[in-house]
Amino acid sequence: MTSIKQPGEKNLMLFSGRAYPELAEEVAEHVGVSLTPTKLVDFANGEIYARYLESVRGCDAFVIQSHTSPINQWIMEQLIMVDALKRASAKRITVVMPFFGYARQDKKGRGREPITARLMADLFKTAGADRLMSIDLHTSQIQGFFDGPVDHLFAMPVLESYLKNKLDLATTTVVSPDTGRVRLSERWADTLGTPLAFIHKRRDLDVANQVKVNEVVGKVRGRTCVLIDDMIDTAGTICKAADALYEQGATNVIVAATHAVFSDPAVDRLKNSRISEVIVTNTLPLSQEARFDKLTVLSIAPLIARAITEVFTDGSVTSLFEGDT
Repeated sequence: MTSIKQPGEKNLMLFSGRAYPELAEEVAEHVGVSLTPTKLVDFANGEIYARYLESVRGCDAFVIQSHTSPINQWIMEQLIMVDALKRASAKRITVVMPFFGYARQDKKGRGREPITARLMADLFKTAGADRLMSIDLHTSQIQGFFDGPVDHLFAMPVLESYLKNKLDLATTTVVSPDTGRVRLSERWADTLGTPLAFIHKRRDLDVANQVKVNEVVGKVRGRTCVLIDDMIDTAGTICKAADALYEQGATNVIVAATHAVFSDPAVDRLKNSRISEVIVTNTLPLSQEARFDKLTVLSIAPLIARAITEVFTDGSVTSLFEGDT
C-alpha cells in the first residue's frame, strides 16, 4: 500500500530521495504505507531528474531527505522533488528534513556574510513546500525563516529514555559544551532532575571548527557528566569539553547528540578520546567506517512517523515538542 486514503478527503503519500532511503523506509513502516515509486537519476553532467511513477494529484505529500554528504546534491534533489509534486498537483507538500542543512549559518556574525539558513527556507518555499518538518534545529529562530508552518521536533525524549536506564541520576550532571546550548541543557537537567554545568569556550572566527576551551562552570567533580549537543561535526568541541571535565575531576563523560555529522577527523577523535559512550540518533546515515565500539545509534523513525501522522490527521504535533514551540 503506497497511500492512506480518507474517502473524498485525504490521501497520504510518502516520498524519499536517494540520500538515506533506509530511514525513509523505516518511517514508512511506522506510518503504515510504502514509499511511492520514484524515478531519480543523474544526467552525465550531474543534473538531477525526478519523476513519480504514480499519480500524486490531490495527495498530502511528505518528502523525506536527510541532508548528508554530498549535502548540496541532496538538497537540490529534494527541491526538484518538491517542484515535481507542485507541478503534478499535489494538494499539500511537507518537506521532512531530519537534519536541516546550513542551519549553523543562521545569522550574520560579521559583515559581508550570508544568512544561508534563511536562503534554504526561501528555496523550499519557492519550490512549492507548504510545511517544513525537522529535528533539533541549530537555533529555534530558524522556524521564523519559513513563511508557513514549521514542525520543530526534539530528539530529547528518545535520548533521555535511553540514558535514564543507564545513569545514577544522583551522581549525574548535565553539561552544555558551550553557552549556545545552555537552554537545551537546562531542559535536560530539569527533566532528569540533575545539576547543570557549562563550558565557556572561545572560537577562532577565521578558522572553521577550531575551538579553545576556557573553563568549566558548575559541579562536575566526582560525577558522571552528560555532554549535550545538537550535532557532532568534527568532534573538536566535544572532545575538548570532555578533556576539560576530566581535568576538573569528572569520573565519567557520556556524550548525547542528535545529528552525527562526523566530518573528518571526528571518528578518530571520538575513538581516541576519554569519552566512555557517544549516543546519537539516525537522522543521518553512518557508514560502517564511521561506527565504533563506543557509539550507540538510536532510531528517530518512530518520532518522525508520529509527527507525519499527526499532521496528516490534523492532530496535535505540540505533544511531540519537548521545549519551546
